[in-house]
Amino acid sequence: MFEKLTKSIYIDGEWRAVNEQQTDTVYNPATLEPITKVANGGKKEAEEAIKAAAKAFPPWSEMPGRKRSHILYKASELMTEDAERLGRILTSEQGKPLKEAIGEVKGAAAFLLWYAEEAARAYGEWLPSSAQSKRMLVIPKPVGVVGAITPWNFPSSMITRKLGPALAAGCTVVLKPSEETPLSAVEIIKVFEKAGMPKGVVNMVTGDAQQIGNAMLTNKEVRLITFTGSTAVGKYLMRESSEHVKKLSLELGGHAPSIVFKDADIDKAAKLVLASKFRNSGQTCICTNRLFVHESIADKFTETLKEKVGKMKVGSGMEDDTELGPLINKAASEKVHSHMEDAVEKGAKVVSGGGYWEGNLNGHFYNPTILSNIDDDMKIMNEETFGPIIPIQTFHDENEVIQKANDTDYGLAAYIFTENTNQAIRASEKLDYGIVGINDVFPATPEAPFGGIKQSGIGKEGGHHGMAEFLEEKYVSIGIG
Repeated sequence: MFEKLTKSIYIDGEWRAVNEQQTDTVYNPATLEPITKVANGGKKEAEEAIKAAAKAFPPWSEMPGRKRSHILYKASELMTEDAERLGRILTSEQGKPLKEAIGEVKGAAAFLLWYAEEAARAYGEWLPSSAQSKRMLVIPKPVGVVGAITPWNFPSSMITRKLGPALAAGCTVVLKPSEETPLSAVEIIKVFEKAGMPKGVVNMVTGDAQQIGNAMLTNKEVRLITFTGSTAVGKYLMRESSEHVKKLSLELGGHAPSIVFKDADIDKAAKLVLASKFRNSGQTCICTNRLFVHESIADKFTETLKEKVGKMKVGSGMEDDTELGPLINKAASEKVHSHMEDAVEKGAKVVSGGGYWEGNLNGHFYNPTILSNIDDDMKIMNEETFGPIIPIQTFHDENEVIQKANDTDYGLAAYIFTENTNQAIRASEKLDYGIVGINDVFPATPEAPFGGIKQSGIGKEGGHHGMAEFLEEKYVSIGIG
Protein backbone atom coordinates (compact mmCIF):
# COMPACT_ATOMS: atom_id res chain seq x y z
CA MET A 1 0.00 0.00 0.00
CA PHE A 2 2.91 2.35 0.79
CA GLU A 3 6.56 2.55 -0.18
CA LYS A 4 9.32 2.01 2.37
CA LEU A 5 9.57 5.79 2.77
CA THR A 6 6.48 7.99 2.55
CA LYS A 7 6.69 11.73 1.95
CA SER A 8 4.74 13.39 4.74
CA ILE A 9 6.00 16.99 4.88
CA TYR A 10 4.10 19.29 2.53
CA ILE A 11 5.14 22.94 2.35
CA ASP A 12 4.11 25.58 -0.17
CA GLY A 13 2.64 23.02 -2.53
CA GLU A 14 5.66 20.69 -2.54
CA TRP A 15 6.27 17.29 -0.94
CA ARG A 16 9.65 17.23 0.74
CA ALA A 17 12.05 14.33 0.18
CA VAL A 18 12.43 11.99 3.15
CA ASN A 19 15.81 11.82 4.87
CA GLU A 20 16.13 8.15 5.81
CA GLN A 21 18.09 9.15 8.92
CA GLN A 22 15.18 11.26 10.20
CA THR A 23 12.08 9.09 10.11
CA ASP A 24 9.34 7.62 12.26
CA THR A 25 7.94 4.16 11.67
CA VAL A 26 4.17 3.71 11.37
CA TYR A 27 2.93 0.38 12.74
CA ASN A 28 -0.27 -1.58 12.28
CA PRO A 29 -1.65 -1.79 15.86
CA ALA A 30 -3.42 -5.10 15.11
CA THR A 31 -0.31 -6.98 14.00
CA LEU A 32 2.53 -4.69 15.16
CA GLU A 33 3.99 -4.96 11.65
CA PRO A 34 5.64 -1.84 10.20
CA ILE A 35 3.69 -0.18 7.39
CA THR A 36 6.10 2.52 6.27
CA LYS A 37 8.41 5.26 7.50
CA VAL A 38 7.48 8.95 7.40
CA ALA A 39 9.53 12.09 7.73
CA ASN A 40 10.39 13.34 11.19
CA GLY A 41 10.24 17.10 10.89
CA GLY A 42 10.85 19.68 13.57
CA LYS A 43 11.21 23.39 14.23
CA LYS A 44 12.89 24.20 10.90
CA GLU A 45 10.16 22.59 8.79
CA ALA A 46 7.42 24.07 10.95
CA GLU A 47 8.82 27.58 10.56
CA GLU A 48 9.02 27.12 6.79
CA ALA A 49 5.43 25.90 6.71
CA ILE A 50 4.26 28.91 8.77
CA LYS A 51 6.10 31.25 6.42
CA ALA A 52 4.42 29.63 3.40
CA ALA A 53 1.00 29.88 5.04
CA ALA A 54 1.57 33.56 5.91
CA LYS A 55 2.55 34.31 2.31
CA ALA A 56 -0.53 32.53 0.97
CA PHE A 57 -2.93 34.20 3.40
CA PRO A 58 -3.60 37.53 1.61
CA PRO A 59 -4.68 36.09 -1.77
CA TRP A 60 -6.64 33.24 -0.16
CA SER A 61 -8.44 35.46 2.34
CA GLU A 62 -9.28 38.01 -0.35
CA MET A 63 -10.68 35.36 -2.68
CA PRO A 64 -14.50 35.42 -2.82
CA GLY A 65 -16.00 32.79 -0.57
CA ARG A 66 -17.77 31.20 -3.51
CA LYS A 67 -14.42 30.45 -5.16
CA ARG A 68 -13.05 28.90 -1.97
CA SER A 69 -16.19 26.82 -1.77
CA HIS A 70 -15.59 25.30 -5.22
CA ILE A 71 -12.30 23.80 -4.00
CA LEU A 72 -13.89 22.45 -0.82
CA TYR A 73 -16.77 20.96 -2.82
CA LYS A 74 -14.27 19.19 -5.07
CA ALA A 75 -12.27 17.90 -2.11
CA SER A 76 -15.43 16.52 -0.50
CA GLU A 77 -16.40 14.81 -3.73
CA LEU A 78 -12.96 13.22 -4.15
CA MET A 79 -12.93 11.92 -0.56
CA THR A 80 -16.37 10.40 -0.91
CA GLU A 81 -15.48 8.67 -4.18
CA ASP A 82 -12.30 7.22 -2.66
CA ALA A 83 -13.77 6.36 0.76
CA GLU A 84 -13.08 2.63 0.67
CA ARG A 85 -9.38 2.98 -0.16
CA LEU A 86 -8.94 5.77 2.36
CA GLY A 87 -10.78 3.69 4.94
CA ARG A 88 -8.37 0.79 4.44
CA ILE A 89 -5.43 3.11 5.02
CA LEU A 90 -7.08 4.43 8.16
CA THR A 91 -7.72 0.93 9.52
CA SER A 92 -4.18 -0.20 8.75
CA GLU A 93 -2.62 2.57 10.86
CA GLN A 94 -5.31 3.08 13.52
CA GLY A 95 -6.96 -0.33 13.88
CA LYS A 96 -10.68 0.44 13.94
CA PRO A 97 -13.04 -1.87 12.00
CA LEU A 98 -13.09 -1.12 8.29
CA LYS A 99 -16.78 -0.30 8.31
CA GLU A 100 -16.15 2.34 10.98
CA ALA A 101 -13.14 3.66 9.08
CA ILE A 102 -15.05 4.06 5.81
CA GLY A 103 -17.83 5.76 7.76
CA GLU A 104 -15.30 8.14 9.27
CA VAL A 105 -13.90 9.05 5.85
CA LYS A 106 -17.39 9.76 4.54
CA GLY A 107 -18.08 11.81 7.65
CA ALA A 108 -14.86 13.74 7.08
CA ALA A 109 -15.99 14.47 3.52
CA ALA A 110 -19.34 15.66 4.90
CA PHE A 111 -17.55 18.32 6.97
CA LEU A 112 -15.84 19.60 3.82
CA LEU A 113 -19.20 19.66 2.05
CA TRP A 114 -20.83 21.59 4.88
CA TYR A 115 -18.10 24.20 4.95
CA ALA A 116 -18.07 24.44 1.18
CA GLU A 117 -21.64 25.63 1.64
CA GLU A 118 -20.73 27.95 4.52
CA ALA A 119 -17.76 29.57 2.73
CA ALA A 120 -20.00 32.08 0.96
CA ARG A 121 -22.09 32.80 4.08
CA ALA A 122 -19.86 34.70 6.50
CA TYR A 123 -22.38 37.45 7.13
CA GLY A 124 -21.61 40.84 8.59
CA GLU A 125 -23.98 43.38 10.14
CA TRP A 126 -25.22 46.90 9.46
CA LEU A 127 -25.90 48.33 12.92
CA PRO A 128 -28.68 50.86 13.55
CA SER A 129 -27.04 54.10 14.66
CA SER A 130 -28.20 56.40 17.42
CA ALA A 131 -26.63 59.36 15.56
CA GLN A 132 -27.82 60.71 12.20
CA SER A 133 -24.21 61.43 11.24
CA LYS A 134 -22.90 57.91 11.77
CA ARG A 135 -23.11 54.59 9.97
CA MET A 136 -21.74 51.40 11.53
CA LEU A 137 -20.63 48.12 9.99
CA VAL A 138 -19.40 44.84 11.47
CA ILE A 139 -17.31 42.89 8.97
CA PRO A 140 -16.15 39.27 9.52
CA LYS A 141 -12.48 38.77 8.69
CA PRO A 142 -10.41 35.55 8.76
CA VAL A 143 -8.09 35.27 11.75
CA GLY A 144 -4.95 34.47 9.74
CA VAL A 145 -2.57 31.52 9.86
CA VAL A 146 -3.95 28.57 11.84
CA GLY A 147 -1.91 25.87 13.57
CA ALA A 148 -3.98 22.66 13.61
CA ILE A 149 -2.95 19.75 15.85
CA THR A 150 -5.01 16.59 15.42
CA PRO A 151 -5.24 13.24 17.28
CA TRP A 152 -4.96 9.60 16.27
CA ASN A 153 -8.38 8.29 17.29
CA PHE A 154 -10.21 9.93 14.36
CA PRO A 155 -7.33 10.70 12.00
CA SER A 156 -9.51 11.76 9.05
CA SER A 157 -12.56 13.47 10.50
CA MET A 158 -10.63 15.50 13.08
CA ILE A 159 -8.60 17.02 10.26
CA THR A 160 -11.55 18.12 8.12
CA ARG A 161 -13.48 19.34 11.16
CA LYS A 162 -10.67 21.85 11.64
CA LEU A 163 -9.46 22.52 8.12
CA GLY A 164 -12.94 22.74 6.60
CA PRO A 165 -14.10 25.79 8.58
CA ALA A 166 -10.63 27.37 8.66
CA LEU A 167 -10.30 27.26 4.87
CA ALA A 168 -13.90 28.30 4.33
CA ALA A 169 -13.32 31.35 6.53
CA GLY A 170 -10.28 32.36 4.47
CA CYS A 171 -7.52 31.20 6.82
CA THR A 172 -4.41 29.30 5.78
CA VAL A 173 -3.24 26.29 7.76
CA VAL A 174 -0.24 24.38 9.08
CA LEU A 175 -1.32 20.87 10.07
CA LYS A 176 0.47 18.67 12.60
CA PRO A 177 -1.21 15.21 12.58
CA SER A 178 -0.60 12.55 15.22
CA GLU A 179 2.65 10.66 14.85
CA GLU A 180 0.61 7.45 15.33
CA THR A 181 -1.59 8.05 12.27
CA PRO A 182 0.09 10.31 9.69
CA LEU A 183 -0.95 8.31 6.61
CA SER A 184 -4.59 9.40 6.62
CA ALA A 185 -3.37 12.99 6.81
CA VAL A 186 -1.05 12.45 3.84
CA GLU A 187 -4.00 11.23 1.79
CA ILE A 188 -6.17 14.21 2.78
CA ILE A 189 -3.46 16.63 1.69
CA LYS A 190 -3.32 14.79 -1.65
CA VAL A 191 -7.09 15.28 -1.93
CA PHE A 192 -6.66 19.03 -1.47
CA GLU A 193 -3.93 18.99 -4.10
CA LYS A 194 -6.21 17.26 -6.62
CA ALA A 195 -9.02 19.67 -5.77
CA GLY A 196 -6.86 22.61 -6.85
CA MET A 197 -5.86 24.14 -3.52
CA PRO A 198 -3.40 27.01 -4.14
CA LYS A 199 0.17 26.58 -2.92
CA GLY A 200 0.81 27.47 0.69
CA VAL A 201 -2.83 27.48 1.76
CA VAL A 202 -2.55 24.04 3.37
CA ASN A 203 0.77 22.80 4.73
CA MET A 204 1.65 19.76 6.81
CA VAL A 205 4.59 18.81 9.01
CA THR A 206 4.94 15.40 10.65
CA GLY A 207 7.49 14.63 13.33
CA ASP A 208 8.53 16.02 16.69
CA ALA A 209 5.32 17.17 18.40
CA GLN A 210 7.08 19.43 20.89
CA GLN A 211 9.23 21.20 18.31
CA ILE A 212 6.38 21.69 15.85
CA GLY A 213 3.97 22.76 18.57
CA ASN A 214 6.47 25.23 20.04
CA ALA A 215 7.04 26.76 16.60
CA MET A 216 3.29 27.36 16.36
CA LEU A 217 3.21 28.84 19.86
CA THR A 218 6.19 31.16 19.49
CA ASN A 219 5.68 32.38 15.92
CA LYS A 220 3.47 35.46 15.97
CA GLU A 221 2.27 34.72 12.41
CA VAL A 222 0.18 31.88 13.84
CA ARG A 223 -2.91 33.66 15.08
CA LEU A 224 -4.98 30.67 16.21
CA ILE A 225 -4.24 27.17 17.42
CA THR A 226 -6.92 24.50 17.13
CA PHE A 227 -6.21 21.31 19.05
CA THR A 228 -7.94 18.05 19.92
CA GLY A 229 -6.32 15.97 22.64
CA SER A 230 -5.74 15.71 26.36
CA THR A 231 -6.72 18.35 28.89
CA ALA A 232 -3.12 18.45 30.14
CA VAL A 233 -1.79 19.43 26.72
CA GLY A 234 -4.65 21.89 26.27
CA LYS A 235 -3.63 23.66 29.47
CA TYR A 236 -0.04 23.80 28.25
CA LEU A 237 -1.16 25.39 24.97
CA MET A 238 -3.21 27.96 26.88
CA ARG A 239 -0.24 28.95 29.03
CA GLU A 240 2.30 29.14 26.23
CA SER A 241 0.03 30.93 23.73
CA SER A 242 -0.36 33.89 26.07
CA GLU A 243 2.88 35.48 24.86
CA HIS A 244 1.22 36.47 21.59
CA VAL A 245 -2.38 36.36 22.88
CA LYS A 246 -3.34 33.74 20.31
CA LYS A 247 -6.90 32.58 19.85
CA LEU A 248 -7.51 28.98 20.86
CA SER A 249 -10.07 26.35 19.93
CA LEU A 250 -9.61 23.32 22.19
CA GLU A 251 -11.50 20.03 22.22
CA LEU A 252 -10.12 18.22 25.23
CA GLY A 253 -10.79 15.19 27.42
CA GLY A 254 -14.16 13.81 28.44
CA HIS A 255 -15.66 11.53 31.08
CA ALA A 256 -19.15 11.02 29.69
CA PRO A 257 -21.92 9.71 31.95
CA SER A 258 -24.77 7.65 30.54
CA ILE A 259 -27.92 7.60 32.68
CA VAL A 260 -30.49 4.85 32.18
CA PHE A 261 -33.71 5.83 33.91
CA LYS A 262 -36.23 3.26 35.10
CA ASP A 263 -38.64 3.90 32.22
CA ALA A 264 -35.99 3.44 29.50
CA ASP A 265 -36.45 0.91 26.73
CA ILE A 266 -33.92 -1.60 28.08
CA ASP A 267 -33.00 -3.30 24.83
CA LYS A 268 -32.68 -0.05 22.89
CA ALA A 269 -30.69 1.62 25.66
CA ALA A 270 -28.34 -1.38 25.92
CA LYS A 271 -27.65 -1.30 22.19
CA LEU A 272 -26.93 2.42 22.30
CA VAL A 273 -24.67 2.16 25.37
CA LEU A 274 -22.64 -0.55 23.64
CA ALA A 275 -22.46 1.51 20.45
CA SER A 276 -21.18 4.45 22.47
CA LYS A 277 -18.74 2.58 24.70
CA PHE A 278 -17.22 0.16 22.22
CA ARG A 279 -17.04 2.38 19.17
CA ASN A 280 -13.36 2.57 18.21
CA SER A 281 -12.73 0.20 21.15
CA GLY A 282 -13.70 2.93 23.58
CA GLN A 283 -11.12 5.35 22.20
CA THR A 284 -13.42 8.32 21.71
CA CYS A 285 -13.63 11.49 23.75
CA ILE A 286 -17.44 11.35 23.94
CA CYS A 287 -17.92 7.62 24.60
CA THR A 288 -19.68 6.42 27.75
CA ASN A 289 -17.18 6.28 30.61
CA ARG A 290 -19.57 5.98 33.56
CA LEU A 291 -22.85 4.09 33.32
CA PHE A 292 -25.57 4.87 35.87
CA VAL A 293 -28.55 2.50 35.85
CA HIS A 294 -31.67 2.86 37.99
CA GLU A 295 -31.67 0.26 40.73
CA SER A 296 -35.08 -1.13 39.75
CA ILE A 297 -33.84 -2.27 36.32
CA ALA A 298 -30.13 -2.76 37.03
CA ASP A 299 -30.14 -6.57 37.09
CA LYS A 300 -32.13 -6.89 33.87
CA PHE A 301 -30.11 -4.19 32.12
CA THR A 302 -26.79 -5.73 33.18
CA GLU A 303 -27.87 -9.15 31.95
CA THR A 304 -28.95 -7.65 28.62
CA LEU A 305 -25.57 -5.94 28.24
CA LYS A 306 -23.74 -9.14 29.16
CA GLU A 307 -25.61 -11.11 26.53
CA LYS A 308 -24.82 -8.58 23.82
CA VAL A 309 -21.16 -8.15 24.80
CA GLY A 310 -20.68 -11.90 24.76
CA LYS A 311 -21.50 -11.92 21.05
CA MET A 312 -19.02 -9.19 20.08
CA LYS A 313 -16.06 -10.14 17.92
CA VAL A 314 -12.58 -8.84 18.66
CA GLY A 315 -9.96 -8.93 15.91
CA SER A 316 -8.40 -7.25 12.93
CA GLY A 317 -10.34 -4.30 11.61
CA MET A 318 -9.88 -5.66 8.10
CA GLU A 319 -12.17 -8.62 8.83
CA ASP A 320 -15.78 -7.91 7.88
CA ASP A 321 -17.42 -9.03 11.12
CA THR A 322 -14.96 -7.44 13.57
CA GLU A 323 -16.64 -5.12 16.07
CA LEU A 324 -13.65 -4.25 18.26
CA GLY A 325 -10.20 -3.63 16.86
CA PRO A 326 -6.97 -3.05 18.78
CA LEU A 327 -6.07 -0.19 21.06
CA ILE A 328 -3.59 2.23 19.54
CA ASN A 329 -0.46 1.16 21.44
CA LYS A 330 0.93 -0.69 24.45
CA ALA A 331 0.60 2.28 26.80
CA ALA A 332 -3.10 2.54 25.97
CA SER A 333 -3.78 -1.12 26.73
CA GLU A 334 -1.78 -0.94 29.95
CA LYS A 335 -3.79 2.05 31.12
CA VAL A 336 -7.07 0.24 30.45
CA HIS A 337 -5.83 -2.81 32.34
CA SER A 338 -4.67 -0.69 35.28
CA HIS A 339 -8.17 0.82 35.55
CA MET A 340 -9.72 -2.65 35.62
CA GLU A 341 -7.26 -3.96 38.20
CA ASP A 342 -7.82 -0.93 40.41
CA ALA A 343 -11.58 -1.42 40.26
CA VAL A 344 -11.39 -5.13 41.05
CA GLU A 345 -9.00 -4.51 43.95
CA LYS A 346 -11.55 -2.06 45.37
CA GLY A 347 -14.45 -4.50 45.10
CA ALA A 348 -15.74 -4.38 41.53
CA LYS A 349 -17.08 -7.58 40.01
CA VAL A 350 -16.25 -8.69 36.47
CA VAL A 351 -19.59 -9.38 34.77
CA SER A 352 -18.11 -10.04 31.34
CA GLY A 353 -14.68 -10.01 29.70
CA GLY A 354 -11.78 -8.67 31.69
CA GLY A 355 -8.12 -8.73 30.76
CA TYR A 356 -6.14 -8.72 27.55
CA TRP A 357 -7.60 -10.50 24.53
CA GLU A 358 -5.69 -13.68 23.77
CA GLY A 359 -6.41 -14.16 20.10
CA ASN A 360 -4.31 -15.02 17.08
CA LEU A 361 -2.90 -11.51 16.57
CA ASN A 362 0.01 -9.76 18.27
CA GLY A 363 -1.60 -6.34 18.59
CA HIS A 364 -2.82 -4.28 21.51
CA PHE A 365 -6.21 -5.90 22.11
CA TYR A 366 -8.41 -5.82 25.19
CA ASN A 367 -11.56 -7.80 25.91
CA PRO A 368 -14.85 -5.88 26.00
CA THR A 369 -15.52 -5.73 29.72
CA ILE A 370 -18.44 -5.02 32.04
CA LEU A 371 -17.85 -4.25 35.72
CA SER A 372 -20.47 -4.00 38.47
CA ASN A 373 -20.40 -3.07 42.17
CA ILE A 374 -18.65 0.19 41.34
CA ASP A 375 -17.61 2.77 43.95
CA ASP A 376 -16.92 6.47 43.43
CA ASP A 377 -13.27 6.20 44.53
CA MET A 378 -12.24 3.88 41.70
CA LYS A 379 -9.97 5.31 39.00
CA ILE A 380 -12.43 4.32 36.32
CA MET A 381 -15.00 6.70 37.82
CA ASN A 382 -12.59 9.61 37.98
CA GLU A 383 -10.25 9.29 34.98
CA GLU A 384 -10.85 8.92 31.26
CA THR A 385 -10.24 5.22 30.54
CA PHE A 386 -10.16 5.40 26.73
CA GLY A 387 -10.82 1.70 26.37
CA PRO A 388 -13.55 -0.98 26.23
CA ILE A 389 -14.67 -1.17 29.87
CA ILE A 390 -18.18 -0.32 31.10
CA PRO A 391 -18.46 0.36 34.86
CA ILE A 392 -22.07 0.08 36.07
CA GLN A 393 -23.24 1.97 39.12
CA THR A 394 -26.84 1.97 40.32
CA PHE A 395 -28.83 5.01 41.51
CA HIS A 396 -32.08 5.68 43.34
CA ASP A 397 -33.37 9.07 42.18
CA GLU A 398 -32.83 11.76 39.57
CA ASN A 399 -31.21 14.39 41.79
CA GLU A 400 -28.70 11.85 43.11
CA VAL A 401 -27.57 10.70 39.68
CA ILE A 402 -27.37 14.21 38.22
CA GLN A 403 -25.11 15.24 41.10
CA LYS A 404 -22.85 12.25 40.46
CA ALA A 405 -22.81 12.81 36.72
CA ASN A 406 -21.77 16.44 37.20
CA ASP A 407 -19.14 15.65 39.84
CA THR A 408 -16.17 15.91 37.48
CA ASP A 409 -13.93 18.57 35.99
CA TYR A 410 -14.91 17.34 32.51
CA GLY A 411 -17.91 18.63 30.61
CA LEU A 412 -17.90 17.30 27.06
CA ALA A 413 -20.81 14.88 26.53
CA ALA A 414 -23.52 13.15 28.56
CA TYR A 415 -26.32 10.76 27.63
CA ILE A 416 -29.85 10.12 28.92
CA PHE A 417 -32.03 7.10 28.22
CA THR A 418 -35.70 7.55 29.02
CA GLU A 419 -39.13 7.42 27.37
CA ASN A 420 -40.38 10.23 29.64
CA THR A 421 -40.22 13.61 27.90
CA ASN A 422 -40.47 15.62 31.11
CA GLN A 423 -37.61 13.69 32.68
CA ALA A 424 -35.48 14.04 29.55
CA ILE A 425 -35.92 17.81 29.49
CA ARG A 426 -35.29 18.22 33.22
CA ALA A 427 -32.17 16.08 33.19
CA SER A 428 -30.71 17.61 30.02
CA GLU A 429 -31.06 21.08 31.52
CA LYS A 430 -29.35 20.04 34.76
CA LEU A 431 -26.42 18.17 33.19
CA ASP A 432 -23.32 20.38 33.11
CA TYR A 433 -22.07 19.34 29.66
CA GLY A 434 -21.57 20.96 26.28
CA ILE A 435 -23.37 18.10 24.51
CA VAL A 436 -26.32 16.05 25.77
CA GLY A 437 -27.74 13.10 23.85
CA ILE A 438 -31.27 11.91 24.65
CA ASN A 439 -31.65 8.34 23.39
CA ASP A 440 -28.85 9.28 20.98
CA VAL A 441 -25.14 8.48 21.33
CA PHE A 442 -23.96 9.87 17.99
CA PRO A 443 -24.38 13.65 18.41
CA ALA A 444 -21.49 14.75 16.17
CA THR A 445 -22.69 16.08 12.83
CA PRO A 446 -21.38 18.80 10.48
CA GLU A 447 -24.35 21.12 11.00
CA ALA A 448 -24.27 21.24 14.83
CA PRO A 449 -21.81 22.76 17.33
CA PHE A 450 -19.54 20.20 19.01
CA GLY A 451 -17.48 21.11 22.06
CA GLY A 452 -17.21 20.95 25.81
CA ILE A 453 -17.29 23.18 28.86
CA LYS A 454 -15.28 23.21 32.09
CA GLN A 455 -11.95 21.42 31.48
CA SER A 456 -13.18 19.74 28.31
CA GLY A 457 -12.28 22.71 26.17
CA ILE A 458 -13.22 26.04 24.67
CA GLY A 459 -14.77 26.77 21.30
CA LYS A 460 -16.96 24.74 18.98
CA GLU A 461 -16.54 22.59 15.88
CA GLY A 462 -19.40 22.11 13.45
CA GLY A 463 -22.19 24.35 12.16
CA HIS A 464 -21.80 28.07 11.60
CA HIS A 465 -20.45 28.14 15.16
CA GLY A 466 -17.41 26.20 13.96
CA MET A 467 -16.54 28.72 11.27
CA ALA A 468 -17.01 31.60 13.70
CA GLU A 469 -13.95 30.32 15.60
CA PHE A 470 -11.80 31.28 12.59
CA LEU A 471 -13.30 34.72 12.08
CA GLU A 472 -12.79 38.03 13.83
CA GLU A 473 -15.26 40.87 13.81
CA LYS A 474 -14.05 44.21 12.50
CA TYR A 475 -16.15 47.22 13.45
CA VAL A 476 -16.17 50.08 10.96
CA SER A 477 -17.61 53.43 12.03
CA ILE A 478 -18.41 55.91 9.25
CA GLY A 479 -19.08 59.58 9.80
CA ILE A 480 -21.24 61.19 7.11
CA GLY A 481 -22.10 64.82 6.39
